[in-house]
Amino acid sequence: MKKSDIKITVGLDENNVPDKLLWTAQDGGIEQEEAKAMLLSVWDSKAKETLRIDLWTKDMPVDEMKQFFHQTLVAMADTFQRATADEKMSDTMRDFCDYFAEKMDLKA
Repeated sequence: MKKSDIKITVGLDENNVPDKLLWTAQDGGIEQEEAKAMLLSVWDSKAKETLRIDLWTKDMPVDEMKQFFHQTLVAMADTFQRATADEKMSDTMRDFCDYFAEKMDLKA
């Protein structure tokens, strides 16, 4: 079986607050790239629940966090459509993304 590793390194300050996030995905040509935030969701099919790791560095600006969430929500709508072929709900999710962007002053 072929495998591909994705590695996430979290640097912590003296209070165990993330101050550096680095990730590596060698198959994708990514080597120790810095990130300011990450959301990781894993489906536990036995328990029928989502397990999550949500991290951001202490210097992640709030305006960038808003953009990060908006872009993540848009990507989730796209992924949902590809995974389920449910165009109606995907469009509804995109409508919410537009609403979110408007309320967060993300669109010109």
